[in-house]
Formats: sequence, C-alpha cells, structure tokens
Amino acid sequence: MSVDSVKQPPSGPRAELKRQAIVRAARELFLRDGFGVGMDAIAAEAGVSKVTVYNHFGSKEALFTAVITSALDEPLGHASSTAIERLPEAEDLRAALVDAARAWVHAVRTNKDVTALRNLVAAEQHRFPELGRAWQERGPEGHHPAVAGALRTLAAQGRLVIPDLEAAIFQLYALLVFPHMVFSTYGTHIDDDLTERLIGSGVDMFLAYYGPRPAPDAGK
Repeated sequence: MSVDSVKQPPSGPRAELKRQAIVRAARELFLRDGFGVGMDAIAAEAGVSKVTVYNHFGSKEALFTAVITSALDEPLGHASSTAIERLPEAEDLRAALVDAARAWVHAVRTNKDVTALRNLVAAEQHRFPELGRAWQERGPEGHHPAVAGALRTLAAQGRLVIPDLEAAIFQLYALLVFPHMVFSTYGTHIDDDLTERLIGSGVDMFLAYYGPRPAPDAGK
C-alpha cells in the first residue's frame, strides 16, 4: 500500500507529538529554503521517516497548509489573548481595548516568521487552494476565539451592539492589524507614531459604530 492511500492520519498522543515535530521542522525549512525543500529533508529534520510525514499529511501542499494555518494564529499569542479575554471585565472599555490592540499589533509587527511565511504564500499561492478553504472552514471565530468570545460577551453585557459577529471581527482586524500585514508584504514599515494613531483612531471608529445607542427621548 502506498503512503498516498492512507485516508486517516495517525491519532493519539504519540502521533500528535510527531505531527507537531513535523510542522516545526517543515516551518523552519520552508522559511530557510522555500517551498522547494524536499520531504526527505523535512522528515530528517523532524526525526521521523518520510512515510510518517506522508501518513500525517499526504502531500507537501497539505503540510505547507498546516504550517501556514498554525502560523496565522501566532500574532494573537498568550499576552494578546489574555488582554482581549479580559475586555469584558474592564471598567473603561476604550482604554482596555487600546491596551489589547497594542499587544496584538506589537505581536503582528515583531513576528518575523509569520511575515516571511505570508510572503512565501504570496509567492506560491497558485499552488494552494487549500489555504483559502482552510480559512473558510475555520472562519475568523475559529482562528481567534479570544476575539470572538470577548465581543460576544460584551454584546451580551449590552456594552456593544453586534448584529453580525463575523463582520465585526473582520472590521476589528481591518482597523487594527491588517495595515501592518498588508504593508509589510510590500516591505513598507509603519512607524511607531503612525501605529499609535492607527490604534487609537481604529478603536474609536469600532466603538463609535458598535457602541450602544442612546435610547430615543420618549417626550419628543
């Protein structure tokens, strides 16, 4: 039986450790050598056999997709997630959202691996329709549940009015982090002063749109 005929990847704790080792090795080699790196080299770097790599991923394209989808989550790491998760507890929502945005944007700006991987995707995107499908299947809530959870809770508290959670998540990304993702792809650096202005105005625009509206004056 060929390695390509395996339908279900291995499961269990040992299999998961091997899968993580393969993804780490593949990420390092893709960053160093590009998509042209061989599966033999990835297997050797991960300390597993080439058959094991194919058993888990089936193809180099599928492995590359796994590397990218895992890397997409990194800018919202522990510090950023914690700040966002605590938004519903904040007395001053604007100040707390600005602080959370600073942590999130800082992670986006300083994670050079993720920037390099995005650039590699841009160069190789014709090979990877799986990447688009992976995003659609997970959606913004699946990629960053901390953001979705915080916005959902704030809406339940009546501190925000969010009729369309998916749209709100995209709009928050667009205001805060997409400028850095887009411009870094073209080698353009957004300086600290402009970054701070984008964060402040972005938070203000988001809250102006999704903040609760005052009740109409019944006497008028």
